[in-house]
Amino acid sequence: MKASNLDTLSADSYAMSVNADSAATYLRTTVMTASPSKLRLLLLDGSLKFAGMAREGLTTKNAELSYDGFRQCRDIVLELATTINAEPDPEFADRVRSVYMFIYSRLLDASLERDIAKLDEAIKLLEYERETWVIAMEKAAAEGSPAAQPPHADDQTVGSITPANSEAGAGISIQA
Repeated sequence: MKASNLDTLSADSYAMSVNADSAATYLRTTVMTASPSKLRLLLLDGSLKFAGMAREGLTTKNAELSYDGFRQCRDIVLELATTINAEPDPEFADRVRSVYMFIYSRLLDASLERDIAKLDEAIKLLEYERETWVIAMEKAAAEGSPAAQPPHADDQTVGSITPANSEAGAGISIQA
């Protein structure tokens, strides 16, 4: 290989390294400065990203990609289930936690059985959960909740969501 080719490879490797470092720094800053509700949204986004990886791994018969996607998605879903603040309404928190545990079981079954249909079911539930969380964040922001920060349209994206009673009737409250 000629020296000029080595220089080009070194420059390309350096550029890729700088981009990876920049992305890691950006993600670290985003996580460290995010509100609890935004962190939960980031976790939901991550679970969908890794579920997509697992799906790609299953469809392309790439065992490593599938394994990594399932493992990371399950870890995030378990984190979502275990970080729910039960203090305001333990019964509601238990219901939400059971939804996450159902998603976790779908992911586990899909992984063990290499079943794309079960994985798709988990993905659909995670997408619905993300949409619901965004709506809850927007509603809390409109009501002036200091814990809520509505997501921006360009977000790639831990608190808790609980039913709240108000004079206008039942609503949603986001707890930091």
